[in-house]
Amino acid sequence: MAERIEAGRAVPEMTLRALIIGGLLTFVFTAANVYFGLRVGLTFSTAIPAAVISMAILRTLGGSSMVENNIVQTIGSAAGAVATMVFVLPGLVIVGWWTRIPYWETMLVCATGGVLGVMLSVPMRRALVIDSDLPYPEGVAGAEILRVGMADAEGARENKAGLTTIMWGAAAGAFFYLLTAIRVAASEVARNFKFAGGVSGVAGSMSLGLFAIGHLIGLTTGIAMLAGVITSRFVLLPWLSFGVPGAIDDVAGTIFSEQVRFVGAGAMAIAALWALIRIMGSIMRGLAGIAATARARREGAVIDITERDLPGAWVLGVSALMFGPILYLVWQFVQGGPLAGSIGAVLLLALAFIVIVGVFTAVVTGYMAGLVGTSNSPVSGVGILSILIASVLVAAVFGADVAPDQRAPLIAFALFIVSFVFGIAIVANDNLQDLKTGQLVGSTPWKQQVALILGVVAGSLVLPPVLQLLADNFGFLGAPGAGPNALAAPQASLFAAIAQGVLGGSLRWDLVGIGAGIGVVIVIIDELLGKTGKGRFPPLAVGMGIYLPVSLVLPTVVGTVIGHVWNKMALTTARPEYTVRLGVLLATGLVVGDSLMGLAYAGAVGALGDPERLSVVPEGFAPVSEWIAIAALIVLLVGVYARTKGQAKRSG
Repeated sequence: MAERIEAGRAVPEMTLRALIIGGLLTFVFTAANVYFGLRVGLTFSTAIPAAVISMAILRTLGGSSMVENNIVQTIGSAAGAVATMVFVLPGLVIVGWWTRIPYWETMLVCATGGVLGVMLSVPMRRALVIDSDLPYPEGVAGAEILRVGMADAEGARENKAGLTTIMWGAAAGAFFYLLTAIRVAASEVARNFKFAGGVSGVAGSMSLGLFAIGHLIGLTTGIAMLAGVITSRFVLLPWLSFGVPGAIDDVAGTIFSEQVRFVGAGAMAIAALWALIRIMGSIMRGLAGIAATARARREGAVIDITERDLPGAWVLGVSALMFGPILYLVWQFVQGGPLAGSIGAVLLLALAFIVIVGVFTAVVTGYMAGLVGTSNSPVSGVGILSILIASVLVAAVFGADVAPDQRAPLIAFALFIVSFVFGIAIVANDNLQDLKTGQLVGSTPWKQQVALILGVVAGSLVLPPVLQLLADNFGFLGAPGAGPNALAAPQASLFAAIAQGVLGGSLRWDLVGIGAGIGVVIVIIDELLGKTGKGRFPPLAVGMGIYLPVSLVLPTVVGTVIGHVWNKMALTTARPEYTVRLGVLLATGLVVGDSLMGLAYAGAVGALGDPERLSVVPEGFAPVSEWIAIAALIVLLVGVYARTKGQAKRSG
């Protein structure tokens, strides 16, 4: 298993050290992604930083190969996928069904759904990776990094420079978070004001990680999110708050959380639906390719080592095996509630929903990852459609027997079965990108697929305690007992609100309809721009700009501008691609440093019992701390980007 023979010599591939390094990277990157997924509703791709760190470590140890590094990258990339489960699982806390995060239940939900996602990506590999012209931007970039980094002594220097860049970014992100934790720097600067007869306002979270997330997602997405913010804060909020009495801050917060967000949800739902419609033809062609490949193999075609997937019997067997714990978890979940007496119908509905919707979402997200990249694939939109379908099905099957004011168990059940589907979708979304990298560097597919399973399990093991730590010391916005520092958990709160609205009969369909209308207009604009070749206007990003708090969106938008300026500057250097890659690694370091310090802060608050005990400044220092935060943020951003620019020039 560990080695293969090429040109008469052994080439290490899936080695014990690769599995250990990959597992450790998965632990770290999963924790970082969980924090940012709950804070801003975005996660970052961990494949490229995992590849850079892997090459730096394995070169030091000696005797490494490109395909061995690809195994580490494959395992580490699973962190971003598994962490995306925080888009749905906190919903069970928000609706009050969970008071704590049950470790084994949560771990098994993530692991079983994730492993099914890996299994579904196996038959899709040939159709969507080999026999497809999809660009797979992150998969191609990962392969190029491995080729350059493993080529010669220059590659070794690049690996070292990349690792150093990540560390500098992590140090800067952690240092700034520390300043906010001890209250020397403000964590947010916000101003609400009267506007057009209602209220409006702007705000920005003081976080290097948010700016870095913007760098990673790109200017096109940033412009679309800014359009959503303008629509939210200067059209919808003033209109919906027109003439509403009360303190400005209270009115702004209430109207946004109870009304504006549902307009954003409607826009996101239309964006997701349109994305599915656009790719339906390609999906059908891809399925036809899978069938053609299966026929060729049955006819005895010789398969090269770089084309050997997990055998079909293993894929079917492992998939079937996953449904044992899944159905047990569902059975256990409904015990003691009104659904316990209808366990046959419950299990049948859960099985049908997970299989049918799971397969469909896996194909959709896998295709979208190949088209626009893992980070830009609209998994949130797929989640919205999944929870809508689940809620309507649960209401249709069980709603007549349960009064509207006693439907909490039905709401929780809908969220729970969506968790498995979401796990399938996000892992398929990630896996095909890794398999594209493997195809380009000559990896053995079945070994990558085993590595993906190990990455999913590693991420699933670390996610529950991190989620519990954050739930204990921050809480989730909208959950019972959530404090003023509660994490937004935007997707989870949206999924919970949709399930509550559909099953409780309280969903503001008028607001969702307004959002749907906005979504249609945005889709038309996006399609017209696409036909003219003048760029795109991502509808889902506009919907997120409406839905997310402005304090999270504005720093992210500014970060997209910084990333754009950096990439334009890179074109003037001797090695543009290398300079762009250093910018990505710097941004990754900023996110990781910010996230890990956030987890450390949560642990400190848990130990001390009161976040105010960490403060080192006197009362009344808040106005000064805002200016310190702005100044420190600018100095650190300028400093780390200037250092990275110098590093790029020296390497050029």
